Amino acid sequence: MPKRGGTEVFRITGARQGLADDIRGRQRRYIISMTVRTLSVIAAAVLWNVERHVAIVALALGILLPYIAVVIANAGRESAPSLPSTFVPAPVRPALGAAEAAEDAGAEAPYGRN
Repeated sequence: MPKRGGTEVFRITGARQGLADDIRGRQRRYIISMTVRTLSVIAAAVLWNVERHVAIVALALGILLPYIAVVIANAGRESAPSLPSTFVPAPVRPALGAAEAAEDAGAEAPYGRN
């Protein structure tokens, strides 16, 4: 819907997330990943003499998670392709046909001419 002056109208649903919200979300994901890493290293230390196979898996998880967490946290602000288009096209008004124009002209005639 163009307004006066032909300016474009954008949908708010297509707007990107605010920078502060984006940073807060990435920090939250990083903290969660580091918490899981810490718990897996502690589990590896506790289970080393009890269940060695589980301890090795937990240790591998503790070694790999920092790299994965940093990659996820630094993913950046990328536009999601699944969002709808942010531009709302102006509605097209159909032109009046010759028959409709004649009917409209006849309806506007003075009294007694129909």
